[in-house]
Amino acid sequence: MKPLFLALPGNEKAAGRLAMAVGGDVCASELRTFPDGESYIRIKDDPAGRMAVLVCSLAHPNAKFLPLVFAADTLRELGAHKVGLVAPYLAYMRQDCRFHPGEAVTSKSFAGLISRSFDWLLTIDPHLHRYTSLDQIYSIPCHVLHAGPVVAGWIERHVERPFLIGPDGESRQWVAAVAAGCGAGYGVLQKNRLGDRAVAIDASGLRIPPDVTPVLLDDIVSSGTTVLQAMAEIRRQTSVPAVAIAIHGLADPDLDTRLAKTGTRLVTTNSIAGTHAEIDIVPLLASGLSELALT
Repeated sequence: MKPLFLALPGNEKAAGRLAMAVGGDVCASELRTFPDGESYIRIKDDPAGRMAVLVCSLAHPNAKFLPLVFAADTLRELGAHKVGLVAPYLAYMRQDCRFHPGEAVTSKSFAGLISRSFDWLLTIDPHLHRYTSLDQIYSIPCHVLHAGPVVAGWIERHVERPFLIGPDGESRQWVAAVAAGCGAGYGVLQKNRLGDRAVAIDASGLRIPPDVTPVLLDDIVSSGTTVLQAMAEIRRQTSVPAVAIAIHGLADPDLDTRLAKTGTRLVTTNSIAGTHAEIDIVPLLASGLSELALT
């Protein structure tokens, strides 16, 4: 039987494209909020005997989580033989250890909650820092896709004479791979995170060649602190307008204004919807889904 795709609010376009790409159906549903703030879920198509696939990018996850698991539980109760989750952006990977006594290791807690509601997970470039893979905290099959080749293709088509720059030493391998994919040179900065919104950037090991376009690569942009500090250092070496690329765009609303002062253009993938989401990763998700047994 064809897989049945259910979009959480804001994910309708991606769910429709994915369903079309793998020969599935889009599930008619009603998801809304009662006046008291509680969630209302209604599945209008029959999922009995079918693979159900929920599509939900998990930026700002707290408001999305309960509707997500309510929908998954309902699909299972109505007879779906398996329920999978496509989460282009996977939340709660930041707190991957107990930095101070008494802190919640929310990455493990969130992984346990998702694992109890779904049979598998498909995501793009989760923020793995102290974990080597999602399998360390998730008890369900996790299928991780990498946007590097898609980003390299976008750079090759849209940026003249790119020179790629990683924000820290940990990004070197990834930046080198993207640079190879678009035929560019690269370098890396050194970053020391001082707090949620404070970093120190060391550019002493970076040499930007003349007449290139600096392209700063990062997996996530949120507060924008890293981008702004990095651009301040890049500006010491070149006045060529720069591009900042992030796979997942969680940027503060006022980041555009601050970046404009540095002459920097921000571009992200559409793993999270937004005004900067110019790099399309839905075909990447579709290719990942096509490799799964969805019947």
